[in-house]
Amino acid sequence: MKIIEGKKLFHNDMPLALSIGKFDGVHLGHRKILSALAARESEGLTPAVLTFDPSPEAWFTGQERVLTTREEKRYLLAQAGVGLLIELPFDRETADTDPAAFAENVLARQLSVRFIAAGPDLSFGAGGRGSFELLESMAGSLAFETQRVDKVQWDGAPISSTRIRGLVEEARMEEAAEMMGRAYLIRGRVEHGRQLGRTIGIPTANLIPPAEKILPPNGVYYSIVTLDGVTYDAMTNIGVKPTVSDEAKVTAETYLYGFDGDLYGQEASVSLLSFRRPERKFADVAELKEAMHLDVEEGIRFHERRRRQEERAV
Repeated sequence: MKIIEGKKLFHNDMPLALSIGKFDGVHLGHRKILSALAARESEGLTPAVLTFDPSPEAWFTGQERVLTTREEKRYLLAQAGVGLLIELPFDRETADTDPAAFAENVLARQLSVRFIAAGPDLSFGAGGRGSFELLESMAGSLAFETQRVDKVQWDGAPISSTRIRGLVEEARMEEAAEMMGRAYLIRGRVEHGRQLGRTIGIPTANLIPPAEKILPPNGVYYSIVTLDGVTYDAMTNIGVKPTVSDEAKVTAETYLYGFDGDLYGQEASVSLLSFRRPERKFADVAELKEAMHLDVEEGIRFHERRRRQEERAV
């Protein structure tokens, strides 16, 4: 996937099938839009996504909580077949841009857009006045087509990033996964930890999510880890490790079943499948060791059940 970032003045010559949005979570609603873009590849159009960096929310409020970090979003969009990602800088000039002028100057002329797919709640330009209806009204004069993509429904209501955030914050990982079409992802580079796990026979890989990343409640989660294209059954602790540390920094500490090697510095994707138990402070390291070994044993049974269910579903 090609990425254009950090600049407003550029020109793209590839005819594009484009969507505009934040795409936080890259959930099933987003994937429906991406499928509409991919359907135009046979016509020679490159599937593309335009987002703003920082997001309008972050720029206006100075803070943001997200399901997917920028790096995670890039990873997921690339997996979904997006060929071009434009991360357009958002500032006062961008915020004040007339929506019709944006459609003409940026979408049609600068980006060579030939097809736009969007949901009914599309909003861009000054005052958020840009809409799908505006693009639809300008499509003929700007030589692109439009397709409105209705929202995907789940449990009687449209799928949205807001709904998924609420589920993740309540540790309802299975329900969040149903709306995303995948398990909740934490992706990053493995960092050095205290290496306590090695001393008690449970070596772990540590990821430190950025502050804006929404995490489920501190606790132990059944998980899987993808590393260099290989997926491992795993068990992940989200939290501050209160038994052995007084720091407030939240980490994702993961034990990979069947892995023997050094993970430091490697990119890893941790997918949280299901909540096991809350994080707690144990009386001492011996009690912590006992609990961790019980977690690992229960994880073996969990993953065995998961595979049997997957086999029956095929």
